[in-house]
Amino acid sequence: MKTPKIILPFLIYGVVVAGCDRMITPRNAQLVKDADAKSAQGDFSRAINLYEAALDDTPRCADIHYKLALLYDDKLNDPLNALHHFKRYLALSPNGARANEVKNLVKRDEIALATSLSGDLVVTRTEAARLRNENLNLRKELEERASKMRALSDKTPAQDRQGERSSAKPGRRTYVVQAGDTLASISRKFYHSSKRWKEILDANKNSIDNPKELRVGQTLIIP
Repeated sequence: MKTPKIILPFLIYGVVVAGCDRMITPRNAQLVKDADAKSAQGDFSRAINLYEAALDDTPRCADIHYKLALLYDDKLNDPLNALHHFKRYLALSPNGARANEVKNLVKRDEIALATSLSGDLVVTRTEAARLRNENLNLRKELEERASKMRALSDKTPAQDRQGERSSAKPGRRTYVVQAGDTLASISRKFYHSSKRWKEILDANKNSIDNPKELRVGQTLIIP
């Protein structure tokens, strides 16, 4: 039995579309796999580029948005971009396995961002650049304050510093920095929240040269 000519083009179109879908899916899977590897190596910028290349705004991309949000949150201390990807996860997978966790993370990051900016919370794409610049300025101020605190501590008499060291030793917790660690991710490990990174920085202000680049193998005091 011959296929009517009027139906044949639709059959061909269906085969082509199905074939394209099979081609796209493995490519996206490979991009995500490569991004996971780069993230594990600490190359977060490259990992973000690969994750974003795999996005196509279908429900299957919800987990990619989740991974991007955690990168921005834990590794880059960027709650603004983390919020964007957390909300994309909820839009694509409102009843997903991580939905409740993501909702809690959204609330936390909204509070953190609102506090840091001392103003109304705005997370739309049109305001992203402005808010990011304000956030960077705040971080610079924090770094300057940390530098001043280190300078003041250097002026403290040696006996006082020795007394502080001896009184801090009993029962103190320590942590050895691993590849890919940030102050935020270490805070999450010990306090189940990335917001207490400043306490760790203050406790190690004499040994941390750059809060954004911790030395692998460095031992930190966990207050």
